Amino acid sequence: MRVPIDWLSEYVEIELTPVELSERLAMTGTEVARVLHHGPLSADNFVVGKVLSAEQHPDADRLRVCSVDTGDSEPRTIVCGAPNVAAGQTVSVALPGAVMPDGTKLGEAKLRGIKSSGMILAEDELGIGGEHDGIMVLTDDLAAGTPLAGVFAVSSDVLEPELTPNRGDCGGLYGIARELHAATGAALSAPPWSDDPGASTLGSAPAGISVTVDDAALCPRFTARIFENVTVGRSPIWLKARLAAAGQRSISNVVDITNYVMLVSGHPLHAFDLDRIAGGELTVRAARDGEKLTTLDGEERTLDGDICLIADADGPTSLAGVMGGSRSEVSDQTTSVLLEVAVWDGANINRTSTRLGLRSEASSRFEKGLSPEGALEAQAMASALMLELTGATLVDGTLDVGGDGPAANVIRLRDARIISLLGTPIARERSQAILEALGFTVTAADDGLDVTVPHWRRDDVTREADLIEEVARINGLESLPATLPLNRTGRAGGLSHQQRLVRRAEDVLVGRGLCEIVGWSFADPQICDRLLLDDDHPLRALVVIENPMSSAQSVMRPSILPSLLDAAAYNMARGAEGCALFESGSVYRAGRGDDGMAASEHHGLGAIVTGPVREPSWADAQPPAARIETAHALVSSVLGALGVDWQVEDGELPFLHPGRTAMIRTAEGLLGWFGEVHPAVAASWEITQPIAALAIDIGRAAAQAPSHSIFTDLTSFPPLREDLAVIVPAAVTAASVVACVTAAGSPLVSRAEVFDVYSGEQVGEGRVSLALHVDYSAGDRTLSDEDVAPLREKIVAALKVELDGELRG
Repeated sequence: MRVPIDWLSEYVEIELTPVELSERLAMTGTEVARVLHHGPLSADNFVVGKVLSAEQHPDADRLRVCSVDTGDSEPRTIVCGAPNVAAGQTVSVALPGAVMPDGTKLGEAKLRGIKSSGMILAEDELGIGGEHDGIMVLTDDLAAGTPLAGVFAVSSDVLEPELTPNRGDCGGLYGIARELHAATGAALSAPPWSDDPGASTLGSAPAGISVTVDDAALCPRFTARIFENVTVGRSPIWLKARLAAAGQRSISNVVDITNYVMLVSGHPLHAFDLDRIAGGELTVRAARDGEKLTTLDGEERTLDGDICLIADADGPTSLAGVMGGSRSEVSDQTTSVLLEVAVWDGANINRTSTRLGLRSEASSRFEKGLSPEGALEAQAMASALMLELTGATLVDGTLDVGGDGPAANVIRLRDARIISLLGTPIARERSQAILEALGFTVTAADDGLDVTVPHWRRDDVTREADLIEEVARINGLESLPATLPLNRTGRAGGLSHQQRLVRRAEDVLVGRGLCEIVGWSFADPQICDRLLLDDDHPLRALVVIENPMSSAQSVMRPSILPSLLDAAAYNMARGAEGCALFESGSVYRAGRGDDGMAASEHHGLGAIVTGPVREPSWADAQPPAARIETAHALVSSVLGALGVDWQVEDGELPFLHPGRTAMIRTAEGLLGWFGEVHPAVAASWEITQPIAALAIDIGRAAAQAPSHSIFTDLTSFPPLREDLAVIVPAAVTAASVVACVTAAGSPLVSRAEVFDVYSGEQVGEGRVSLALHVDYSAGDRTLSDEDVAPLREKIVAALKVELDGELRG
């Protein structure tokens, strides 16, 4: 939906800038997604001109040399290539200095030797329409030199609001104007449907048409009026300009009227060619399975029994609330029009548009729920425009099936309840002023106000809390005092120790350059096959959703890895050379049934890195790609930040690369895994480069973290570092070597880490050489080689006994 601000200002006074306007609307609950601009950036130098003469260019068959009065002391010479330019016309002119919508600034120019001081404009040159066959011809009552902005909207800022599903009343400009009236106090004009040409004959139905509604639940109200002596033609330029600014294409005066009224009132309309309605009768009914209808977009659509339609004696003529049919559309030959304004069941319209893949401006409004009373408001406004713009005659009577909606709801708004929910009092007079500005009827009561809900908010405002929300959002949510909710103990709540630790782990990954994603908790059952899981693998214990949105989202995810791979594939398909992503969220597993276990849920933390591990630079043109070591470093950072002691353990997982997989073990059991994604799994996501990945049960990790940080005194004595090269069997893990060295050298070995790995002929088949940095330190002195020598011998002996290791000579 697009809201041109100059059009909106016809209904409410606007003194705010577009950005201030969007911010004010956002604070009342109507978020503005974008502020756009339609047409030239400025309306300056666009004026009305009078063509005094139009002569053939002496050197160009397709050019005319025109003398144009633009309100200056002397006429201007303008060279024009339009075939329809002629003397006596009133036209739109862009003077030198005007900036066109594409940013081009006009100046004087010579065209085939003749100086041209301006441009006579066609519709498409101002973004009004797609026509470029000829210039726009305006009405003759306009004076030369009149600024074009006074004739129609040349340049307009446009808001693009994102409406919530409960605010169908804001689907039209007048509903937005009402919100601004309440939020800013600016004057609101009378509704544009206040004067109804058909008001005097509302109680009767017009002759020549009848309507039957088979199911009132699908169509709570159906209204229709008949117009005769209709002249179908082009719309006036002001109407075209407004529709273009709102993102609508001009079709004809009749169709444009229906779109114009929909954009103002928020209620869609549809015009039928009355003479093309077979049998003079319409029936609102459910479609029959296999029934076909060609819609206005030229597509033949196959219908089923859940789709509501409008039919005549020859079959379907319109998809109710979504799109009309081509068989009864208005054409240039139409002289009698039936104007239908109905109310349709929002849920059914949503199912229909989704099933047929057909979204329209009408369906998006009906889905939010519209009031029956709004149908006659739209009829009133459209009737006045039909009489004005098509020269039609309104046939007496309005066909009305269903009538008004339920009686208005009256809700008591208590002062004490406002304080209870908002934490602050709001003056009763202020509450009354806000609600009346929004269209509610308010009367005084002993303990507050009695509020009558208007028909356009009937489905949205149903209880006292809804009224308090209305008062709060207009009064300003930012003005409410900051308060914290109290827990069962009566004290303000906050993050638990475990929640703070999870946040800390997430912050560590952000600090390491990873970006957080939020993936779907729903998954496709086929991910088990894509992850190469065996039939009896525990991750195949999927939690099945009873009412899934689609088969691709019919189970709860058993792992975070697939959603991370989805995000990586999406970004890499759009040119990203690599991705570093993480997600923190729930993963699920079904109970096995044989042991009575219910479905389980735990908080997982997953991450993937693919591509270069850092940005290239002049000193490092080709950084290394992410590998298992990348994942190991991330695990170390996360668990180190939590203070959790862990070890690496051998393991194999079907979705990880054989030999490049490791399990994360703590004193309480397995905590997760890290490694490189199996190339076959990566290929199923169309990723060809190595992917380092990890997954941690972060909930359990946080539970195992110490509850308090333990202070360790820092020594002022420098450590003594030596490097050891240890040869061990290839099956021995690096973590085992580090643990052995640390234990044997205790308490003086403060740190041991592997910095290089070698395998080859020099160390023998089936064996590997690990190079370690070993730091020795004491809190009371600087260590010497004599202090370290006995420990080194002890370390070598331990390596031999425990791991069949030896120092490399």
